[in-house]
Amino acid sequence: MKVVVLGGAGDMGSAAVRDLVEFTDVAGVTIADLNSEAALKLAASLKDARVDVQKVDASSHADLVRVIKGHDVAAGALGPFYRFEKPIVEAALEAGVDYVSICDDHDAVDAVLQLDQAARDKGRRILTGLGWTPGLSNLLARKGYGELEEVESIRVYWAGSAGDSEGFAVILHTIHIFTGMVASFQEGRLVEVKAGSEKEVIEFPAPLGRIQTFHLGHPEPVTIPRYLEGVKEVTLKGGLAENYLNGLAKLVAALRLTATPSRKMRLGKVLKKLMPLFPVNKEKCFSGIRVDVTGRRGAQKVTVTYAAVDHMHRLTGIPLSIGAYLMGKGEIRRQGVFGPEAEGAVNPERFLEELARRAVKIERHESEL
Repeated sequence: MKVVVLGGAGDMGSAAVRDLVEFTDVAGVTIADLNSEAALKLAASLKDARVDVQKVDASSHADLVRVIKGHDVAAGALGPFYRFEKPIVEAALEAGVDYVSICDDHDAVDAVLQLDQAARDKGRRILTGLGWTPGLSNLLARKGYGELEEVESIRVYWAGSAGDSEGFAVILHTIHIFTGMVASFQEGRLVEVKAGSEKEVIEFPAPLGRIQTFHLGHPEPVTIPRYLEGVKEVTLKGGLAENYLNGLAKLVAALRLTATPSRKMRLGKVLKKLMPLFPVNKEKCFSGIRVDVTGRRGAQKVTVTYAAVDHMHRLTGIPLSIGAYLMGKGEIRRQGVFGPEAEGAVNPERFLEELARRAVKIERHESEL
């Protein structure tokens, strides 16, 4: 199979590229990126004749179609996704190529889900949101859902550190998810809640420990209720280990410095330059995920908790690589546009086996309520 990784020279995309070349039955990997210098440097470091480099301008539909064509799978690590996910999906459909991405913006996922019928009509498979969160989080939710007879709530939490990734797309994403109203699934319906609201202190595995989390704009509340029937609550909260940055993100949103895409871009460029000046806790330069699935097993109410801590590029890039590989091998059968937890999408056990091979450790705890 031949895979093109869009944004393949970035923090997350390069991790996917490095992982993909470990599969001996991958015939070719194309690093597609606007930053051709970084792409060429990455390709040279891999010393693998299967790796190719293509420059791509994601703002050009024609250029996206050109780069995607001729591949079996396109892997999307090109953010910010609120800007690029829908145009890339449209380009993949025109190019006649299946697509899997790490899209982590709730509004972007909602937009591409509207293309489900168009993808079905073309017999294409479009898997949106297979990274760290969403992605790993969704599949842990699916796994926990399968362990209980009746599931009431799924609560997803993430924690990250400013020292774990300084990519520009990550900065823009963080600005975006702290802005305005965001999706949450409560009492059996999709509602909007204020981004940055309802602080909750959550315990993550070491070395992250206790982190302040807030309602933020991620896709899990949008997709999980579509595929896991009977769940009445799906919430997403996240936060940075450097809590002063959570406060800064809420402040710039309140000042409407992030109210439009152009304002987000201007602020993102400023923050990118300032990032080296921001103090970080070097012991906590990791990212984490925690998923609490609460329901019943017989008469007993139970919460099953899954959690993991690793570096962001591994938690995000490796799932993208696994997803692209499974799609290329025909192990993802569902057609249309869908999340990773959908029936006929990613088998959680198969996925977690691949993660374990890469030493990504998943902790499991269970408590009776």
